[in-house]
Amino acid sequence: MFTIGDFAHLGRVSVRMLRHYDAVGLLLPAQVDPSSGYRFYTAAQLHRLNRLIALKDLGLTLEQVRVVLDEELSAEQLHGMLSLRRAELRQQILADSSRLRRVEARLRAIEREGSMPTDEIVVKAVPAVRVARLSATAASYGPEDIGPVIQPLYPQLFERLGRAGVPPCGHGIATYEPAAGDEVLVHAGVTVDVEPSPSYDFEVVDLPALGEAATIVHHGSMDDVDVTYQAVAAWIEANGYKQNGFAREVYLNYGQGDPADWVTELQLEITKP
Repeated sequence: MFTIGDFAHLGRVSVRMLRHYDAVGLLLPAQVDPSSGYRFYTAAQLHRLNRLIALKDLGLTLEQVRVVLDEELSAEQLHGMLSLRRAELRQQILADSSRLRRVEARLRAIEREGSMPTDEIVVKAVPAVRVARLSATAASYGPEDIGPVIQPLYPQLFERLGRAGVPPCGHGIATYEPAAGDEVLVHAGVTVDVEPSPSYDFEVVDLPALGEAATIVHHGSMDDVDVTYQAVAAWIEANGYKQNGFAREVYLNYGQGDPADWVTELQLEITKP
């Protein structure tokens, strides 16, 4: 048998925690010396300790842990529970990481307010372009809603283009349309040179020409695009224009290599009121 200190070391827990589990009846010592009160444990009790810690990490209360332990779940059942929780935790980590990136992007936008050079904005006509595209609906235009919707669309689109034998012949172009309420219809497209066909499992559409567009080149990940968008907004207002619809995002160099080297052109159609 092992002293409480040795058992704590082997089980990777604290002595204090073992005493607590003893006090609440979750893991009793195999033997207690009647004269000294010293607790002793056996190696076999590590199995119960492992389950106890795993269930606690699943988010169960100690009382719920007691119920599950008393049911003596098999290793396979516990593995299934832990696998599910692992997937949930990974998803939470991804969501928290994305939220952190958005907070950092907003902080950078605040720090750079008024410092974005508007002389980088070019007003030009944008010709019509034919794209193959897939579409989906996002809950809003916020990055927390747009990102998870548009990001899977491009791999799906390129996979379908490959099966159809349709090669891209230009840049990726994302466009957006308002939908019901705050919802936004997201179109992930890429330039192609084919006619529409009902045999395709994607759309082939012509994006109309923009007679006059305020354009600006954004460098870096789209996580940091807020500053660039806000610079265009300030320029549009200062020059007496009106924006027509959402911007087109033309991915000149995106998704490969260092994100600092990614390049996206934003195209916002403008008119004089």
